[in-house]
Amino acid sequence: MAIELVNHVYREGEGVPVVLMNAYPVDHRMWDVCAKALADFADLDDVPPFPIWAPDMAGSGQSPVPSAEDSGPRLANGAYTEALDRLADAYVDLVKSAGYTQAIWVGLSMGGYVAMDIQRRHPETVAGLALCDTMAASDGVGGEPRLAMADAAEQTNSVEPVMHFAKPSDGDSTVKKSPEFIATMTQWISEQDPAGLAWRQRMTYGRPDMGKVPETITAPTAVVSGELDPTSNPGVMRPLADRITGATFTAIPDCGHFSAVEHPDTVARALLALVRRVQDQD
Repeated sequence: MAIELVNHVYREGEGVPVVLMNAYPVDHRMWDVCAKALADFADLDDVPPFPIWAPDMAGSGQSPVPSAEDSGPRLANGAYTEALDRLADAYVDLVKSAGYTQAIWVGLSMGGYVAMDIQRRHPETVAGLALCDTMAASDGVGGEPRLAMADAAEQTNSVEPVMHFAKPSDGDSTVKKSPEFIATMTQWISEQDPAGLAWRQRMTYGRPDMGKVPETITAPTAVVSGELDPTSNPGVMRPLADRITGATFTAIPDCGHFSAVEHPDTVARALLALVRRVQDQD
């Protein structure tokens, strides 16, 4: 058995697929508006249709929570030490099973960890890479709240321990403070499986350190950062981009952590520019 991913195809097309990997604690729907904008902008620029996919990350949306056997070794604190590797393999298997050898891997936040691990384990499958509001380093000691959140979600069998992701604070973006964003995020989170929320945190806490991965990236790469992101703002993301040969960097004003949801058009334009760079290499 292997980790199972339920894929969602926004558009069919020719050439390598763009594979959108979602953030925590939501599912593939966070890409809905951005994916449509990417397709629309491509059409306006007369770019031939290319596949756009968004699998639900394991344990989110329609993708089942991996079994203990499929998750691999587990530490005493509950973290999975091989789960991210197995998840990265599952994304690669999904692409290969559809007949492709490469993809343009796009990851936001936790999705970015998957993208980075695909680069680490399967660099030959990387036609292009987009890292949005994410990081290469592991959490270290600072990751303990992940396990506390996982424990709380399991013990209460509820999404309440992660509902704060839908609640803005004073320094958040205009969009994140809007009733529309709050309502959408609240709905998305409320429809998640608490066990899946816990699994993703245990997977992320146990992930390998990928601090040296950026220097290994040779494919066209786009790095995107919301200027109001509390964890992955330009102070974190620009130095990351500087370590990747030829990477483009996009800082988005008045934007927090969920850039593809808060400013989908801006992210879509960065992704289209990346797609064109990949196509120009072919």
